[in-house]
Amino acid sequence: MPSDASDSGLTPLALKLRRAIAERGPIPLHDYMAACLYDPEHGYYRKRNPLGRGGDFITAPEISQVFGELIGLWAAQVWVQMGQPRHVRLIELGPGRGTLMADALRAARVVPGFLQGTAVHLVESSEMLRETQKATLARSSVSVQWHDDLTQVPEGPAIVIANEFLDCLPVRQFVFDGAAKAWRERVVTFSDGDFRLARSAHVAQPPSKAVSHGAPQDGDILEHCPGIAPLVATFAARSADAPLAALAIDYGYTKPAFGETLQAVRHHKFAGLFDAPGQTDLTAHVDFALLAHVAQDAGFDVFGPLTMGEWLLRLGVEARANQLLARASAEEARAIAQSIARLVDPAQMGTLFKVLSWTRGISDPPPPFGGQGWKE
Repeated sequence: MPSDASDSGLTPLALKLRRAIAERGPIPLHDYMAACLYDPEHGYYRKRNPLGRGGDFITAPEISQVFGELIGLWAAQVWVQMGQPRHVRLIELGPGRGTLMADALRAARVVPGFLQGTAVHLVESSEMLRETQKATLARSSVSVQWHDDLTQVPEGPAIVIANEFLDCLPVRQFVFDGAAKAWRERVVTFSDGDFRLARSAHVAQPPSKAVSHGAPQDGDILEHCPGIAPLVATFAARSADAPLAALAIDYGYTKPAFGETLQAVRHHKFAGLFDAPGQTDLTAHVDFALLAHVAQDAGFDVFGPLTMGEWLLRLGVEARANQLLARASAEEARAIAQSIARLVDPAQMGTLFKVLSWTRGISDPPPPFGGQGWKE
């Protein structure tokens, strides 16, 4: 397609997507989201450092050191429940700037023997973020390795941390056509200089796990994340001969419902779905009911979800905060109190974020779930 004056307002990825639509027709919204985030040339996570004040968003490990410290102690306790295997893989999916892992390793030093047999494996596709992680973990006393994919991590007992990772998995959206009494997939078109959402001309059948309560009405939207099932299948394959415990922390919902959650964020503000493709973050709320179902079907024991606020309080976030407050200046104390409140306050991150764990080869529930296994 020849360039014209309108090209000046389009990002390189937008031009690439426009050409694809011109050649092949409308593309599924799932494919648009995947390209925006992971396109090898222009994807958001390939070329940008999204975290911090200079980025587009901030995550819990960057808000308070206590978050990563408690996860480190959680991992060490799970290792004890595994029977203290001589070697364990501590895996983080989408490790950001490495802050969570650095805080976790520092806190876990108090558990005798844990770090001596621990190797850290970071699953990260962004070369830019890898360099940041290497700097953050430069003084780590344990082995740290990087991988493009979870399947590259060596076999063996594993503890997996996925903090704000699942929300980055592309989603499909289906719109109910009341006249046809059928679902149609949402697609992206390009016309009059803009990308637009449309309904596919073809009838679609949502996956069986993408269920909702009640009869759909015309225009109802059903959202489904197809990446969850293969991810859990990878966990299941590697836990066939060795114990595994996984922990997912993300914003999401626990009851199936109609509606869309796909959102765009740029410079810490909500943006339009088609604003600057490849330069804007796209995420969707995690369907924790789907995640729990898939994990249970794969043979895992599933625990939670708990709200992040309750989970942190049960783990002792207040006690750790009080330790920090005891030796803090007045200004530092205010910052500590504000950061902890941001994590646990129901009006901030405390309720919106959920925590789910699934295990195999471990007899006891991971802390602090107790007997709270997954229930529909």
